[in-house]
Parts: sequence; structure tokens; C-alpha cells
Amino acid sequence: MQENNNIIIVGGGPVGSVLALALQQQGVFFTMLEARAKGASHQDKRALALSYGSRLILERLGVWTSIEAKATAINTIHISQRGGLGRTKLSAAEHNQPALGYVLAYGALTEVLDKALDTSRVLYEVEATEIKPGEPVAQVVFNQSGESKMLTSQLLVVADGGRSLGDIVGIKREAKEYGHNALVSKVKTELPHNNVAYERFTPQGPMALLPNGQDKSTCDFSLVWTGPQANIDEVLALDDATFLTQLHEAFGDRVGKFLSIEKRISFPLKLSTLKPAIAPHLAVIGNAAQTMHPVAGQGFNVGMRDAQTLADLIINTPQTGLGGSPMLDTYNKQRQRDTRGGIMFTDLLVNVFSNDLIGVSALRGVGLGALELLKPAKSFLVEKMSFGK
Repeated sequence: MQENNNIIIVGGGPVGSVLALALQQQGVFFTMLEARAKGASHQDKRALALSYGSRLILERLGVWTSIEAKATAINTIHISQRGGLGRTKLSAAEHNQPALGYVLAYGALTEVLDKALDTSRVLYEVEATEIKPGEPVAQVVFNQSGESKMLTSQLLVVADGGRSLGDIVGIKREAKEYGHNALVSKVKTELPHNNVAYERFTPQGPMALLPNGQDKSTCDFSLVWTGPQANIDEVLALDDATFLTQLHEAFGDRVGKFLSIEKRISFPLKLSTLKPAIAPHLAVIGNAAQTMHPVAGQGFNVGMRDAQTLADLIINTPQTGLGGSPMLDTYNKQRQRDTRGGIMFTDLLVNVFSNDLIGVSALRGVGLGALELLKPAKSFLVEKMSFGK
């Protein structure tokens, strides 16, 4: 079976849904393909770090009010290194923002977006099996209830971050394995979070504690602990009491004792980009296009800006130009600087702060101390984290 649609979106996660909702609100016809069952993601408790810029995107779509009640504001970011002097604090108030960012459960975000979407335009429990760019349309082949189907479109958008794209003509993936894993969980601490996020650099890799409870007196944090795979596998296998002791040794006393921890999971870290992220009548956005180290929380927010930029171009492109080279070249040029900047920023932080070379710790301490004193440098960092500038 073959059908024709103006816009097809493969992937119904937050990035794909933001794109779909932006199109829906402007009366642009779309069909979205989602591998999961309807509502299956709503119980997903994985923590997302939303930048202030992503909040503005969600405000523009009219859904932030529903999301805000479920989000924890980050008013301060405390940055330090283990085993060395120097630290800096970033404050939302100093930069005239209501917050530097927000922590939100993945499922809470997808539930709000799903409620706003016209789900009659969403095909659930379908698996895309082949993506074919081409002229004058791109094609997607998918499996639905055991039957193979195909859709063609002037613009096919892949927003499925878990999809392998190695077999798409004209697109090459470049990957760098860090050899590190990330361990994520949720911990309860002795002291309340007070809407402070902590970025702690250790010789093994960065670790972060993100406030995760709407009331500032809540003592819950989301934990991201990165390091060499062998190290992370070792702490992953520890019993809870021993794990919490080692976490305290690595992190320090800023939140008091670590009292409890929920289920721990880990995954490998890599830097992955597409060259290019476009092909004839095809665009790839979000984590499907670029995967970054989680330090500084850039990856998801870069994907949100992908969706906003592409939606604006679709809305302002004549029907005959949808998915054509001029439109996609414009999209590629508009996103390159932000994407490259995010990749370079996160990669630099990992390389500079995740080693134990002689003398480097002292230099890092000087850098963190200088950052605390230099307001223009702080402003640049906040702009980068909030808007990708």
C-alpha cells in the first residue's frame, strides 16, 4: 500500500512531538510513526534536563503551563572539581532568567505533548524498516500489524533517536567512542536540594546531581555518574550501602549523606554525528542526528532547537518547495553552528576535566576560580547552556 503525505515524522518522542505540534498549530498536514503503544512512554521516569531555551519553545507551543507543575527549576549550578581548588556558581537571578533550566521526567513531558497532539495523525506500534531519500519524494517502509506498508512524502523527518541510520543513501555517521559509561539513578540526600544542580568533575569523568522534586525542601536528586566502563560496572554491582558510601567519597559533603538510591542503570557514552543530516527530501533531527556526552545537558536541548528550526522553515516554505534542496540546505546551515558548538563544548569539557595529568588539576582550579570572577565569561556560559549561542 502506498499513500502520499506532505510531512512524515518517524519517531514520536519529545523532539518528534514538538515538531508535530508546531506543524499542527499552523494547519500543516503530517503523519507521525511511533514504535511504542499509545501512552507507553508516560510512565518513563528518566530525568531530562531542559534548558531555559527549551522552556521558551514549549511556551510558544502553549504547553509549558501544564509542564511547569511537574518540573523542578534549577536556580543555581555549582561547578567544582574533585581533589582540587576552584569552583564557580551560576545563578539564574544574575542573568535575568526565572531559572537556568529544569528537571523533568521523560514520561511527564511526553504525556503533556501527547494530550496536545491530534493523535489521529499518529500511527502507533509501527516499526520503520527502511528509509529512502529521493526525488521527487522520500519513502519510508514500515511494519504495521505484520503487514509491510509504505508512505511517500515531500519531506520525511527522522526523529527516532534509537534508529540505526547506517544504510541510508547519502548519509554517513561519524562516531567517537569515549570508552566511558554513564550510570543514572535517583538518590535521596540528607540535605534539601534548594533548586541547586551540581556538576562535579573527577579524574574518571564528570558527575552531576540534578534537583528532582518541585519543593526546594525536597531531598531528591537525579544522579548522572560517568567514568571508564570498568569503573562504572564495578560501582553498578555494589550493594546500595556500599554504593552510597563510594558516591559520597566521590562527590563530597555538599548535600550531606546519601541516604538511599533507586534502581541503577548504565549505558555507553559516545559522540555521534551525521554528515550531513539531510538528503533529498529527508531531514534527521534530535538524537538521531547527533549524540553527545551528557555533561552540561546539551544533547536533548540541541534536538529541541532542531525541531523548532525545521518547523519554522516548513511553515514558511511554499508547498512546491517542501523538502527541496534550497529548504534543506537552509536548515542545514542554520543548525550547523549550534550543533557543532554543542559537540565541541561537551567534548572539550570531557577532555579538559576528565584526566589526572600532573599540573592539570591546578590549571583547572585557576580556570574555575577565574570564571567565578569574570561576569562576561559567566554570561557566555549561561547563553551557551540556555540557547546554544
